Amino acid sequence: MADNWHSLSTADTLSKLGSRLAGLTQAEARDRLAKSGPNELSSKPPRSPYLVFLSQFVNPLIYVLVAAAAVSVATGHYIDAAVIGGILLINATIGYIQETKAEKAMAALKDMAAPRTRVRRGGKLRTILSREAVPGDIVILEAGDRVPADARVMELAGFEVNESALTGESQPVAKVTGKLPLDTLLADRDNMLYLGTAATQGKAVAVVTGTGMETELGRIATGLESIESEKTPLQKSISRISTYLVMVLLGVVAVIFVIGLWRGLELLEMFLLAVAAAVSAIPEGLPAVVTVVLAIGMRIMASRNVIIRRLVAVETLGSATVICSDKTGTLTMNQMTLRRLYSDGRMIEVSGEGYVPEGKFKLDGDILLSPEKDEAIALALRIGVLSSDATVTLGEDCCSLFGDPTEGALLIAGAKIGLVKEKLEAEAPRLSEIPFTSELQYMATLHEEDGDRRVYVKGAAEKLLELSSHYWSGGHAVPLDDAAKADYQARIDGMAGQAMRVLGLAYAETESKTTALKPGDIEGRLVMAGLVGLFDPPRLEATEAIRQACSAGIRVIMITGDHIATAQAVAKEIGLGEGRAVTGRELAEMDDETLAREVRRITVYARIEPLHKLRIVNALKHHGHVVAMTGDGVNDAPALKSADIGIAMGKAGTDVAREAADMVLTDDNFASIISAVEEGRAIFNRLRNVLYYLLSTNIGELLALTVTIAVLGQAPLLAVQILWINVMTDTTITIPLGLEPKSGDELATPPRSPRVGLLYPGLLFRVAYTALLMGGMVFGIFYWARQHMDLDQARTLAFTSMVAIEWFRGFVARTDEKTIFKIGLFKNRWLLMAVGIAFVLQLTVVYTPFMQAAFNTVPLDLAHWGIALGAGFTLFAIEELRKVFFPMAFSQGKWRKR
Repeated sequence: MADNWHSLSTADTLSKLGSRLAGLTQAEARDRLAKSGPNELSSKPPRSPYLVFLSQFVNPLIYVLVAAAAVSVATGHYIDAAVIGGILLINATIGYIQETKAEKAMAALKDMAAPRTRVRRGGKLRTILSREAVPGDIVILEAGDRVPADARVMELAGFEVNESALTGESQPVAKVTGKLPLDTLLADRDNMLYLGTAATQGKAVAVVTGTGMETELGRIATGLESIESEKTPLQKSISRISTYLVMVLLGVVAVIFVIGLWRGLELLEMFLLAVAAAVSAIPEGLPAVVTVVLAIGMRIMASRNVIIRRLVAVETLGSATVICSDKTGTLTMNQMTLRRLYSDGRMIEVSGEGYVPEGKFKLDGDILLSPEKDEAIALALRIGVLSSDATVTLGEDCCSLFGDPTEGALLIAGAKIGLVKEKLEAEAPRLSEIPFTSELQYMATLHEEDGDRRVYVKGAAEKLLELSSHYWSGGHAVPLDDAAKADYQARIDGMAGQAMRVLGLAYAETESKTTALKPGDIEGRLVMAGLVGLFDPPRLEATEAIRQACSAGIRVIMITGDHIATAQAVAKEIGLGEGRAVTGRELAEMDDETLAREVRRITVYARIEPLHKLRIVNALKHHGHVVAMTGDGVNDAPALKSADIGIAMGKAGTDVAREAADMVLTDDNFASIISAVEEGRAIFNRLRNVLYYLLSTNIGELLALTVTIAVLGQAPLLAVQILWINVMTDTTITIPLGLEPKSGDELATPPRSPRVGLLYPGLLFRVAYTALLMGGMVFGIFYWARQHMDLDQARTLAFTSMVAIEWFRGFVARTDEKTIFKIGLFKNRWLLMAVGIAFVLQLTVVYTPFMQAAFNTVPLDLAHWGIALGAGFTLFAIEELRKVFFPMAFSQGKWRKR
């Protein structure tokens, strides 16, 4: 680095960077971003468009075509050579367009999944893309956040960072704010934060000192992508299928070549025909189509609030049998409102909704209170406000929350009686704190008030009850006896039974010299000041989403840190279904064998710690389930990694959770998971449709060639005609098939077994059946034509008939069980457009003199067009009638191995 920031004081650091605690202004940040550039590590530049285009020719089959063109030139067949060259260019152009579109789609998705960070800009908290951070930015970090750049620590509270990515040391490092000696080694610079490391505990405020390649990690890295490009099992499966087909179909092409020579066809003609048949028979474009369909599907998911970080999630979604979902914010609105306040022996109702500081306090449902004059209410809400880290904008900009919704509810309740956080903190500044952790189950803050020091604590009600020795009653602290404990527990159970989240509020007096809090300072010394009941209403769409999940054969399990009664009440309201509810304590008492046995009957897990999730995932996988698991915290990462589909929250989730996940919900909504499952299944169905279309086309053409050459000693199609069918017909149809709209019944089918791939027995039978129909029709038409017309005219009719069959088969391939009239004849407008274009192109080939010379075609009259279109319609009618009377004829092994 240009400066040794660790050896400077915080004031000198800010001065040198030209910054301030309130942060840079937006204008300053823009200027610095333009000067320093994006906060990114340099990576490989994207491939040149020219290289992308040229790479389309790097294919063994293309080499064969080039050789065929060369042979054509050498033997004087210049038109054939020109046609082959033109088709090569068209094929390369189509491949180039597909590849660049897929890359653009993936780049857009990477941008949506890019990490974000919180900064102070002009005194206001803002969330920005991490790559927009600039030197001098004031960043706010909490447990679970990724450090966005190199930075000097300014303020902290129990802040620790895992720096193993930089130093190799696995133990978290506790950070400090003071300056260090100039010669301090990198690993010992405890007042510095470094790009690529992760916060594991506490909170900190830091000023950015270096970004991008000016960071320590930037010095080491030579290139880094935020999301790796990876081949999914599906794409690998496609590659294997293509390899097998190459071997089989090349063997068939060799047989055609031998038969043609045996029947007396010219060597050059058979060579060109064999090359064309090989290119036509092998679906070399299938991997590209798969990538395009996946990329488009991921864009569709992104529009429905689901960012796919790993392609494997797309195909796994269709196999999901269990979704383990958080409650708060996912099944509920995550807009907490304080509804009940229990203090000084009274249960008080609080009116008002959301984050607007308006409402009334009522006793016994109708007696209005003056809470600002009520010492017990004021004490309880003072604790709630001062022990919160959230901020709520009031006044003209009212009302938006930055921070935890539970804390927001406490701040709003306080504001309803005039307790505004900024004013309280000015009167009683925070000196130290114990951050909330799932293990402690509470947060404590130390404040100085009128020369005295007091600790304010909020957290799980039962936990605070355990740690309390007194409670507030009649204006002073009273020893907490068994009767009082029982009363508090009854109130906790009562509010929890009404689907409320119950928090305890307590305080403790401490010595005036106390400057740093430790858990031991307050345990057993707390005074319970009251309880609050917070209500988080279920999302309106959650009930319908759960119903859809059940109809899709997916079991939904709720996992929450809330009280068991609250969890059960919400589960009942959203229709989660029958099943046991267990607590984290009960789960801890089960050994793995017992849990594996009981997990099938448990629907609700309450008071669960993050590490319990890993056991739940493993127990479900033990029964063969494909598990999707949601999570948002640092400690959720192991469960997200272990699950078949890890789902992180985009709003409430930490960077660590998002990096461990396969997909991210940008709206933290359970309904978006079901939408993703639906879209994942639709994508898989589209790929099956494309595979069916390509395989049946290729095999049908080979059958027509083989049978006709063997029986008649003449080829029904010329090499250039086969290439035309392969490029201009197959390609124009397969992409629209990959864009087929959802049928609407994706969630009405059972989850697909992970052992079932794109190919299954029923699909192979359907391919063979369709190929026989196609091959038989083309042979029959050519056989009849040779009795009534010359060879060129017969070939033109066979050529046009094959193309027409392809058009009609495009509609047939849209579904394998439902008739096209059920799914909507005009629903896939892209296919209609593609068939229209293909029709115009075919007219050009048949009636344009230049194209006639290139493809050896002659004009056809209306009767001949009637034969060609009739062949296509006949195959269409046969398949549609089959779907009416025998819809499941080719469904064997579609979802399960048999």
